[in-house]
Amino acid sequence: MIQSFGWQSVQFLFHGLIWTVGLSVCTFVCGGIFGLIFALARALGPRWLQLIVAGYIQLVQATPLLILIFLAFYGLSFAGFYFPPLAAAAISLSIYATAFLADIWRGCIEAIPRTQWEAADALALSRIQRLRYVILPQAFRIALGPTVGFMVQIVKNTSVTALIGFVELTRAGQLLNNMTFQPFHVFLTVAAFYFAVCYPLSWWSEKLKERKSAGPAH
Repeated sequence: MIQSFGWQSVQFLFHGLIWTVGLSVCTFVCGGIFGLIFALARALGPRWLQLIVAGYIQLVQATPLLILIFLAFYGLSFAGFYFPPLAAAAISLSIYATAFLADIWRGCIEAIPRTQWEAADALALSRIQRLRYVILPQAFRIALGPTVGFMVQIVKNTSVTALIGFVELTRAGQLLNNMTFQPFHVFLTVAAFYFAVCYPLSWWSEKLKERKSAGPAH
């Protein structure tokens, strides 16, 4: 029986949006934790560790996200590790986010002038104290704009997980379209939900970049 597109359909899509936002937050938190560790290792670690982290980043960035998702959902099952769609989606997206955030944050750490390191060293601060009180706060201000911008990519890339059956916003739209056969109404609403989440983040990211660019003039 074909259903009509109405308020219940919008509620169904909104439920998918909640899962999209939840997966995005999970991805950003997990990717952010490991991304920071990898960024510090890449920027400040010994040479052998820098090479390992650089190799990981290049490998992940050169691999399509869809392949990472298929490896997590289908590939690991052949090794005896079966993950449900939510877990496979979170793992693959976190691996993806770790590589990109590590690269973004590594660049921000290396963007801090050498004089800042020397000034902190002149104050007899330990290595951890230099990072905590001098380097990382400045790197954080530089990284804020690009990081918020990358969050937009995370939200949009969650749509790829529809291919393994995870019912986020895009998958919810596919299921609803199969029930209503009204693709214009369904996917226009899906697009509106994505816009409602992504546009504020994009606007915030641009404002942060403008503020950072205008900072030295004040």
